[in-house]
Amino acid sequence: DINLAVNLSPLQLHHGDVQQLIGTILQNTGFPAHRLELELTESALMEQQEEAVRILQGLRQQGIRIAIDDFGTGYSSLAYLKQFPLDVLKIDKAFVDGLPGDSSMVQAIIQMARSLNLHLIAEGIETEAQRAWLAEAGVESGQGFLFAPAVPSDVFEERYLSGADNNAKV
Repeated sequence: DINLAVNLSPLQLHHGDVQQLIGTILQNTGFPAHRLELELTESALMEQQEEAVRILQGLRQQGIRIAIDDFGTGYSSLAYLKQFPLDVLKIDKAFVDGLPGDSSMVQAIIQMARSLNLHLIAEGIETEAQRAWLAEAGVESGQGFLFAPAVPSDVFEERYLSGADNNAKV
C-alpha cells in the first residue's frame, strides 16, 4: 500500500505516447494505478498546454494522480492552473524554510489549493515548528528530514516497504 511519486519531465510528457507507456508498465508490474502519482513542474505544464491537458486527462482516466511539484518557483500564470487536471499541489521547500515566521506566501498557496480542491503536500519539513504550523494551517501531508533522512534504496526497501506510510501526516 505504498504510493509511488515519479517526476515526469516536459520531454517525457510530450515524447511518444506516455499514456500507453505508463499503462503498459502498470500492467506488466501489477502496480495499482491509483497508487501512482506523476509529478510535473509548472514549466512542464506550460509547454504545449493543450497537449499537456489532453495527456494528463488520459492519465487521470487510468486512475493515476497528477501533482504539480515545486509550486511557486516557476513563472506560470495562475489563470492557467485551473485548466489542468491536477490532484495534488506540493508546496516547495523554499516556502517551507521560512515557516513559521514568514508565512504569507504559504497561506496564499494553501487558500488557492483549497479553492481548486487539491491535496496539499509540504516539501522540506525540517523542524517541529514547521510541521506544527503546517498542520494548523490544514496541510495534510509532508515530506522532509523531520520525518526521515534520505537513505540508499536498499535501506529504504528494508525500512519502509514493510507497510509504512510514505507521506507523513502533518
